[in-house]
Amino acid sequence: MTTTTPPSKRIAIIGAGVTGMTAAWDMVRQGHSVDLYETGSEVGGLAAGFRDDGWDWSLEKFYHHWFQTDSDMLRLIDEIGQSQKVIFPRPKTSYWMDGNIYRSEMNASVFKLPLSWVSILRMGLAGVYLKFLTRNWRALEQVTADSWMRRWMGEEAYARLWKPLLIGKFSERYAEVNMAWLWARIYTRSIRLGTFEGGFQAFLNALANAIRERGARIHLNTPVEAIGQQNGKPTLTLNGETRTYDRVISTTSPQIMLKLVPALRDTPYGQQIASLESIGGLCVVFALKQSLLTDGTYWLNLPATSADKRANPFPFLALVEHTNYMDKAHYGGDVLVYCGDYVPTNHEYFQLSDQALTERFMPALAQVNPQFKPDWIRKTWVWRAPYAQPLPGVHHSARVPALQTPLPGVYWASMSQVYPYDRGTNFAVEIGRRVAAMAQTNL
Repeated sequence: MTTTTPPSKRIAIIGAGVTGMTAAWDMVRQGHSVDLYETGSEVGGLAAGFRDDGWDWSLEKFYHHWFQTDSDMLRLIDEIGQSQKVIFPRPKTSYWMDGNIYRSEMNASVFKLPLSWVSILRMGLAGVYLKFLTRNWRALEQVTADSWMRRWMGEEAYARLWKPLLIGKFSERYAEVNMAWLWARIYTRSIRLGTFEGGFQAFLNALANAIRERGARIHLNTPVEAIGQQNGKPTLTLNGETRTYDRVISTTSPQIMLKLVPALRDTPYGQQIASLESIGGLCVVFALKQSLLTDGTYWLNLPATSADKRANPFPFLALVEHTNYMDKAHYGGDVLVYCGDYVPTNHEYFQLSDQALTERFMPALAQVNPQFKPDWIRKTWVWRAPYAQPLPGVHHSARVPALQTPLPGVYWASMSQVYPYDRGTNFAVEIGRRVAAMAQTNL
């Protein structure tokens, strides 16, 4: 008895972020001919990093880490033979409350928070329920996180801990976010936070190399102009040239997907895509000569009572001292601090120059450490991404488009479709594998 190997098919993937590269990895291992197209000059998408002179490691443009529960990501790293380079320290995460820093982990440190015992008890019981006792996220998506948390955690704990996080994440839209989204963040996360030796970009480059070694082609600085159809097969237009494939997988944002395929706009599927909303993200990164969070805190959640940034004690959501997590020796001795925030793309933070945004954020450094002086700053960088955080409202699952589009052979997988889970590299891997498996059906 003889067996035959299915003939290789031509696969095009748009976007060399984690989703696109995961799909490429699975496709090329099945023996298919894979072209991966990336508009930018590097692989990685929102997880990509940068490196300054004198640094041995790269630094992520937007703060990233893995959780020990990120099984999809850890399995992929193992498949490319890089597990030995994964590091899982246990950094300190904290809240800024009443001018002081308090640990934010759900353990004995919770009793030190400036909250009443009743609030701490209610918060603990609700946390146990969300973390261990329910997986029924479809019931939770029928209510907002605002209403659920007020009812079950109580007004005090919600107002002081959780509402500021929702405002910081979703601005004036915070009260629309459903509880399933918040449940997923609590349910899937661990205390230990992981990274990769050399930084996330080192992992992304290792994944890209593994894909290339299997025969795939990664085309950087190569924007796709359109997705079309010819003789029943999907096509891509690049530099005015049309290329035909057996399958096309797009991993772009909703707006770019509709731009690539205008024919979808008037279809129910296209209307689903158009209805998806998101928030932009940005970071100002400071390279300092001295430590800012001298208590060893890595991640400091900052209070917010209003979507108006000028009305809050701090003009951004989170202050992250990366070198309280990873040794500053990897970065030439620099103390690296992120000031991160999420805002709509029409917010002034997307209009301000890099210098003006840096100057807006800089006074907050002295708020958390009165010893801070501007001459501590060696260098700064500003990174902005208009598509950073999908906005999931009540009954959101009904609005999430399928991975298979109405166009024969064309698939779309984005972070807007990992719901109810939060966007991040682990679920980028999961959806990349899912869309690759679906695209191979009947291939």
